Amino acid sequence: MHKNILIIGGTRFFGKQLVRRVLAQGHRVTIATRGQTPDDFGNAVQRLRVDRRDEAAMHASFAHARYDLIYDQMCYSPIDAAIALDVFAGKTARYVMSSTIETYRHLIHNIARPLLEDDLDLGQVCIDWNYHWRDPALAEASYAAGKLQAEAVLLQDGRLPVVTLRIAHVLAAQDDFTGRLASYVSRVQQGQVLMHAPAAGRSSFLSVDAIVEAMLWAGEADFLGPVNLACQGDMSAPQLHQRIAHLLGKPGLLQVASDEMQEHSPFDYAHDYRMDTARARSLGHEFPALDVSLDQLILDLHAHLQATHPEVQNA
Repeated sequence: MHKNILIIGGTRFFGKQLVRRVLAQGHRVTIATRGQTPDDFGNAVQRLRVDRRDEAAMHASFAHARYDLIYDQMCYSPIDAAIALDVFAGKTARYVMSSTIETYRHLIHNIARPLLEDDLDLGQVCIDWNYHWRDPALAEASYAAGKLQAEAVLLQDGRLPVVTLRIAHVLAAQDDFTGRLASYVSRVQQGQVLMHAPAAGRSSFLSVDAIVEAMLWAGEADFLGPVNLACQGDMSAPQLHQRIAHLLGKPGLLQVASDEMQEHSPFDYAHDYRMDTARARSLGHEFPALDVSLDQLILDLHAHLQATHPEVQNA
């Protein structure tokens, strides 16, 4: 059955691929953005230009709207969640929020095993309505707390049929605006040493393709609540560095840092930082192996960096 789907965001990163996939399934798609990032969807989508953080504008834009499914990729704080509740309650059969592994960040010092959804008691999370969530200078520092409190607001209120997708660290090629995996490939290309924490904690990852597959599954399923999304397998920062080195035929130079708690590069953790995906698997979703997803991305990034930075070929 074809659905009427709203995607809040959808013009960056894995959002673009999500839009293409739901269009290919024959659904009617509306994308809601501020209109600052161009897209190549042409007349295949309807567009609403609206600031996700402007409550009055959101009410005006969606006053008479009804959707079978909403994907919200722009819910970063309890304030954003409260707006979603007030605007969309009673107007959708399913609301899927993109959340993150970072919601568990404060637990990794105390829980050594892979993290479960129930390790976060959303009903007991205190909401800080007075924090400066909208301050761009605090965006990175408040990311994990903002996502956690957004989930908590949605669950504690209960007016929306909510699914929150706790997405593992994202692996992507040249379209990744964070540049995290690219920084590893570049380091190996140039023969640089990777400094890492002594414990070299392992973490969970997920490719963009696998994220979109999981989002499509979550949109069609009927479960509610949080669910962990991650590839089968995990990896530490030095293991990632050495895997890249092996694929590129270069030395994987490592150096253990003296500071046990300092994180020296993306994905470098002093403790294991893994998610348990048993819930998703019990609900019928399977994830690809990390090795399969990772190797092609590494080779793609290697080729891209050599084409755009030819000086690395002689490193």
